[in-house]
Amino acid sequence: MTYIPFGTAGAGPWAVEITPESAGWTYCGLRIADGPVEFETGDQEMLVLPLSGSFDVVADGVNIALHGRESVFAAVSDFVYLPIETSVTITGQGRVALPSARATRRLPVRYGPAADVPVEVRGAGQASRQVNNFCAPGAFDCDRLVAVEVLTPEGNWSSYPPHKHDELSECEAVLEEIYYFEGGPGYQRVYGTHEVLAEVSSGDVVLVPHGYHGPSMAAPGYDLYYLNVLAGPADERSMAFCDDPRHAWIRASWADQAVDPRVPMTKAAR
Repeated sequence: MTYIPFGTAGAGPWAVEITPESAGWTYCGLRIADGPVEFETGDQEMLVLPLSGSFDVVADGVNIALHGRESVFAAVSDFVYLPIETSVTITGQGRVALPSARATRRLPVRYGPAADVPVEVRGAGQASRQVNNFCAPGAFDCDRLVAVEVLTPEGNWSSYPPHKHDELSECEAVLEEIYYFEGGPGYQRVYGTHEVLAEVSSGDVVLVPHGYHGPSMAAPGYDLYYLNVLAGPADERSMAFCDDPRHAWIRASWADQAVDPRVPMTKAAR
C-alpha cells in the first residue's frame, strides 16, 4: 500500500513507523513520535527533526538541545544527525520526525543549526514553493540519507512537473522516496507504474517506490507541508530525476512568470 493514512502505520511509541521491511524496499524509513522516546538506531542513520515543540537529544554520550519550532509553518528548525548503532533518548513535548536510511558508514553525532539550512524558492506563478534543503547532498553529509522539506502555499502546486527517479540513466538516480504531510487537505499523485491520487493531511504518508510523482496540490485555503525522505543504492548521494516528458516544458514557462510573493513562507527563528 503506497497511501498510508495517519493512524494506520503506528507501532509502540511511534505514531508513524515506516521501515524498509514494511515499505517493501531496501533503504528508506521514517518514524514520527508525539513526545519522549528511547530507541536504538541499528543499521539506520537518522535525523531528529522537530515538527512542533522543542526536544533534548542524548546520543553517544552527547546531549543536544533542539530549539525546534511552534509548527512546520512557523519556522525552519534545527536538527540532529544520529549515526548507525547508537542508543538514543529524546525528551520534550511536541511532534518529532526521524527520517532514516539503511547505511554502512558510521559518522559522528552532529547538530544542524536552523540558520545554516539552505532555503530555496523553486518554480514560479502557481508552481511557486519553498524547499528547505536541510539534508540535501552538498548541504549536510550523510552516508545514504537525503531529506528536504517543502512548503506549498494554499492553491499552489509543488513536486511539479511530475518526475521520477527509479532507474539509473543520464538524468536520474535510483531513489526510494517517502512523502510525509502536515497541514492540508491537499492531494498527491503518483502514476506510471502504479496509481495513487489521494487526499492528504497531517500525519498521512505516501510511498514512492517507483513511477512518476507529482503534483502535490495544496487546496485553496490550506497550506501544505511535506517532508521528503530519499535513499538509494548509489555510493554518492544524489537527488537526480527525470521529468515526465509530456510536462517538462512547464519549467521553461517559469521564466515569464513572477514568483508567488508568499514564498518563502518561513525562515530560521530568531
